[in-house]
Amino acid sequence: MTSPPPAITPARTALLVMHYQTDIMDLFPSVAPTLLANTRQLCDAARRAGVSVYFAKIHFSPGYPEVSPLNKNGQGIRQLGRFVHDRVSPELGRRDDEPIILAHRASVFFGTDLQPRLSAQGIDTLIMAGVASTGVMLSSIAHASDADYRLLTVKDCCYDPDPVVHDHLFATAFESRTTVLSLDEALSLLGGLSNE
Repeated sequence: MTSPPPAITPARTALLVMHYQTDIMDLFPSVAPTLLANTRQLCDAARRAGVSVYFAKIHFSPGYPEVSPLNKNGQGIRQLGRFVHDRVSPELGRRDDEPIILAHRASVFFGTDLQPRLSAQGIDTLIMAGVASTGVMLSSIAHASDADYRLLTVKDCCYDPDPVVHDHLFATAFESRTTVLSLDEALSLLGGLSNE
């Protein structure tokens, strides 16, 4: 990052942690411990700073009635046989007052109550982290950017099994819509807001 991150107002900012759930972490056992440790640091820093933390998970009912036969991505998910009985990764220390948004599509905004919840809280700035970059991150950033949120993404708390595409997205599509931060930069930004 070449310029300093924008100043943020904690009461108008939310950390959106997307698809950090047990079934997804199980798919990437070699990187899950690092991702979970990084994102726990980010969550704790946000909590100390007074920034709301939201979790979003992809979720389906038994039998996948929410999956359309026309949706190619949905059919792939159905074949995996996951995302029915899993939970938010416990390593992140989710608190009872931190909402869980259940989504049936890659975007955490599509068909969910996330946007009304954020609007009701007066949130206009989102710090985003998620797995995978080509899935939930790409879809959700596109929506949030079009909805006029100010966006920050934390690259060290995102992952994609294709590292070339991951890096390319952060250098192009994500860079053009968000302020891309390293974990250290995000922790420094949030630490400057903390009373601790």
